[in-house]
Amino acid sequence: MAKITVIPSTKNPITQIANGSNELRRVAAYARVSTNTDEQYSSYEAQVNYYKKFIQERPDWAYVNVYADEGITGTNTRRRVEFNKMISDALAGQIDLIITKSISRFARNTLDTISYVRKLKDKGIEVYFEKENLWTLDPKSELILTIMASIAQEESRSISQNVTWGKRVSFQKGKVSFAYDSFLGYRKENDKLVIDEDEAVIVKIIYRMFLAEGKSIITIAKHLTSQNIKTPTGKSTKWSYKTIQSILTNEKYKGDALLQKRFTDNYLNHSLVKNTGQIPQYYVENNHAAIIDKDMWDLVQIELEKRLAMGSQYSSSDIFASKLICEDCGGFYGKKKWHSNSKYSRFVYQCNRKFDKGKDKCLTPNLMEDDIKLKFIEAYNLTMKDKKRIIQDSTEMIEMLTDTTQLDQDIENLNDELLVISELLNKLIKENSKSGVSQDDYNRKYGELLNRYERMKEKHENLIKSRSGKQSQAINIKAFLSNIKKVDDKLIDWNEHIWLMLVKSAIVHRDKSITFKLNNGNEIRR
Repeated sequence: MAKITVIPSTKNPITQIANGSNELRRVAAYARVSTNTDEQYSSYEAQVNYYKKFIQERPDWAYVNVYADEGITGTNTRRRVEFNKMISDALAGQIDLIITKSISRFARNTLDTISYVRKLKDKGIEVYFEKENLWTLDPKSELILTIMASIAQEESRSISQNVTWGKRVSFQKGKVSFAYDSFLGYRKENDKLVIDEDEAVIVKIIYRMFLAEGKSIITIAKHLTSQNIKTPTGKSTKWSYKTIQSILTNEKYKGDALLQKRFTDNYLNHSLVKNTGQIPQYYVENNHAAIIDKDMWDLVQIELEKRLAMGSQYSSSDIFASKLICEDCGGFYGKKKWHSNSKYSRFVYQCNRKFDKGKDKCLTPNLMEDDIKLKFIEAYNLTMKDKKRIIQDSTEMIEMLTDTTQLDQDIENLNDELLVISELLNKLIKENSKSGVSQDDYNRKYGELLNRYERMKEKHENLIKSRSGKQSQAINIKAFLSNIKKVDDKLIDWNEHIWLMLVKSAIVHRDKSITFKLNNGNEIRR
């Protein structure tokens, strides 16, 4: 008969410490509060002090540290610096036991909770959840932990949904929130948004340099940096392309507000995604005092699109380079240096594509800068003889362009037609899935409806482009009208500002004449 001998365990099954050992367990605690308010800060300090005292009062424990994250959301662990440091220290063999208030304080993400507990468990490191009285080295803890962590995650999802719902209700009511700490040009005063006159000057400089002076975004950023002007956050004087671009495209500077530009795509990691039509947006007009005139703001958007389309062909360092166009090939003129190593060195303007391989040589001439300026002055003075008529014509043109009543109606009618076709397509697909309809008949009807839909969609898009084009043209002419009312009736000397604000483009002809196309649509050749 077999003899069985029991070999007693030599370690505590819970602590994994040898029986009778005087070895102290190295203990750390983790604390977290969710916001940065003063009230919560006191809670943060209280938790740190509580755990430090709690650990040090145990004779069988050796105090390691209290790891505490302040003002960090609990639904993911990526931005919790102290939490991640604690896990790293534990896995490096510096901690035997981690104490935390509850599962929801440790992590509200079920996957994170189970994952970290198992990683620690594999290394013999235990986590104790006070509220649940749960020790993770206890064999019964795995099932209990999974259930409780799932409940915590569901609570987090519910809270996130409630917060999102609250925000969207607020958006629907037109309530606008502002990031006051990084909103250049404004400040909070008696719970209201007011203009900060000192900062507003910087915003106006940015818009003026971009539009009136033709400077690039990079050039503006370098200028502000060189002047040691603080960025919107107030923490640096190094301006970036992205910061300037954000200021130039922020509708809040004209007093309006577009709500729900971004939304939370995942409640677990709080990832924000750009709203490109997935959920509704809300546009609030005249919400607060404007720093930038609406027409100027709209002109900046048009100019941004224009420069984007031009790409590397746009030059902010040369006021002629992005306006002078070759009649032969449609390419831009550029500044070239002739005889650079001799006393006859000089700059000329020449078609950038004049000597491109694989194309006929452009026969348009080279131009001297003084010649361009002189021709513009002549064209300007000739144009301004009819200043009153130009103002009247421009006013009438604006009225005509801003009347989009018929276009709006046509777009609305096409919207309705597209909706009807979509419903017919859905109905056809459902019928085909339920009955024994001839596939030839189905394919024929489906093709006819789809072709009809595509035709209507193309027509719809063209009408929207047409309306957008009229609106852009009206904005340009408004700006032209505003500028022409301010300028002198006659130019004696070259004026860069007038050139930039009034001239849309200038076509260079073979006979050295130039046709100046003004922003109101008028053309004059000199």
